[in-house]
Amino acid sequence: MPGAGAVTRAGAGPGVATEPLGIELPVEIAGVRLKRPLVLASGILGTHATLMERVARAGAGAVTTKSAGPSPRGGHVNPTCVDFGAGLINAIGLANPGAAAEVALVEQTRAALAPLGVPVIASLFADTVESFARVAETLAQAGPDLLEVNISCPNVASEFGEPFAASAESAAAVTAAVRAAVDIPVIVKLAPNVPSIGRIAAAVVDAGADAICAVNTMPGMVIEHESGLPVLANKTGGVSGPALRPIAVHAVYQIARAVDVPIIGTGGVSTGADALEMISAGATAVGVGSAVYYEGVGAFTAILSELAEWLEGHELTLDEIRGRAHREMTWPEPATPAPVPDAGHGT
Repeated sequence: MPGAGAVTRAGAGPGVATEPLGIELPVEIAGVRLKRPLVLASGILGTHATLMERVARAGAGAVTTKSAGPSPRGGHVNPTCVDFGAGLINAIGLANPGAAAEVALVEQTRAALAPLGVPVIASLFADTVESFARVAETLAQAGPDLLEVNISCPNVASEFGEPFAASAESAAAVTAAVRAAVDIPVIVKLAPNVPSIGRIAAAVVDAGADAICAVNTMPGMVIEHESGLPVLANKTGGVSGPALRPIAVHAVYQIARAVDVPIIGTGGVSTGADALEMISAGATAVGVGSAVYYEGVGAFTAILSELAEWLEGHELTLDEIRGRAHREMTWPEPATPAPVPDAGHGT
């Protein structure tokens, strides 16, 4: 990691969960206090209280459960997740036990994390606007601190099955329905593959979103060159990990320009420097997902330690660096002028 406060990661392999030595860098999302600015992203470890407790003890300021839908759903056939070198590509298939069964899992997670002061974010998805509201009402029975609304799923009521995240109108309709159904703060998780993510962010905030999570995975495909076949059974999947990070940072930057609500910047964060990048773009907190695949839950300890040491070494706070990428930049040299055609040799 560049600059002061760099640390090594000896021993931060899979499954390692070293206590983060009491580090606290508090942030607030929709009135909910997080002792630390790192959030476990949805879908990485399912919804198991013991795993969520390990994540919390490793340094997460909040945990997000795996997305639950209207009814039980099986996943895709393996292989469902592949490391392709620059990141991960996955098509798990939104496997989940259904919202009704998820309530008990969320309650167990809340009970395990309450003594640690770590909030629980319950994630949900659905296939119609009305179904989003019903699933939100069901999950609200478990008393999560916040709800995350995953709108990257296809709208089956739409003629073309377009994802709700693809248009400001559909995204706003889902947000308004969920907002009317529950009193819990609502986070809307946006997709990166849209023409104007800032416009969609503005639409969901106007419809009642209290915060934004940016971003979900990027659609992609990897083909094995010898066989000529896709590496995933589902053929296509979502790209995450390091390959997604510049896309996610750009999305956070654009969203921060468009709205004034907390943003959980998610996508490819695996070091303290990556977290600093997200916060500099305007993120309030930082989601961590694929890093757990690579390093185990000890990734939280490493990222948090690096972040805290950098801030201490530079005598800065999270508030002082948040959004600093939005400053007007000046350059010592003027911009390169437009080329002038040579009259003697044509254009």
